[in-house]
Amino acid sequence: MSKVTEAIIPVAGLGTRFLPATKAIPKEMLPVYDKPVIQYLVEEAAAAGIDTIIFVVNKNKHAVQQHFSRDRDFENFLRRAKKYELLEKINKIHKLADFIYVSQDEPLGSGDAVARAERLIGDEPFAVFYADDIVAAKKPAIGQLISVYERFHGSVLGLFKVPNEDTCLYGIAKCKNVTRNPAETAGHSGGVTLVEKLVEKPDPKIAPSRLASVGRFVLTPEVFEKIKKTKKTKGEFYLADAIDMLAQEGKVYGYELEGKWYDCGSKAGYLRANIELSR
Repeated sequence: MSKVTEAIIPVAGLGTRFLPATKAIPKEMLPVYDKPVIQYLVEEAAAAGIDTIIFVVNKNKHAVQQHFSRDRDFENFLRRAKKYELLEKINKIHKLADFIYVSQDEPLGSGDAVARAERLIGDEPFAVFYADDIVAAKKPAIGQLISVYERFHGSVLGLFKVPNEDTCLYGIAKCKNVTRNPAETAGHSGGVTLVEKLVEKPDPKIAPSRLASVGRFVLTPEVFEKIKKTKKTKGEFYLADAIDMLAQEGKVYGYELEGKWYDCGSKAGYLRANIELSR
């Protein structure tokens, strides 16, 4: 069985909810305490054994590439200033993984963004991170999903329960067959769920559950063919629609993640992350 060693992180969005702050600074580069949101994701991936990160960027996202590239002039400045602790922090960033950049110059949605990396992924399973979501956990959130993938050999969604009134903000999973046998959940204390359907932002009155898909996925390469069959919704191709097709074939599992989730795509979630992760 193939190991999950690659991750796709779409960062081509315009971050309009955080304007005017994101007019010049990409949303995923906004700092949470002392490092940008995107670095939390990359560190999580590296801690789970992922060694290649594929960023899907637009033509204006130079800041992401600059952050993860080596800056010898700045390193020399820190060395001359004898700021060795800061130098060590900076040096670690570009060593976290191998970084690849592919372009999405039109805002065609998450499905299109993931599809841009198909030729790099090939026939291997891979992880996907949404750049809005930080998950603070003892075991990396994506590592939890990789463990489930290794047991069940299908695509896996990271799930968190949300208040009923918030189901209209997320993709919501309709699930069945929850197993709570630790031997069947790769050592996790929670359960693995078979996802029957993934409903994008349902009205709370008809939401199939309170289990929200929160920007952590392990996907099999079958998803690329499903993306090609999706139709535009509000001018975009949603990854959720492709995952829903796989779910209806019985090929998607869900796992309620252990840890604390911060939705940094909302101003309240971003503020809470800054307060709590600085402690």
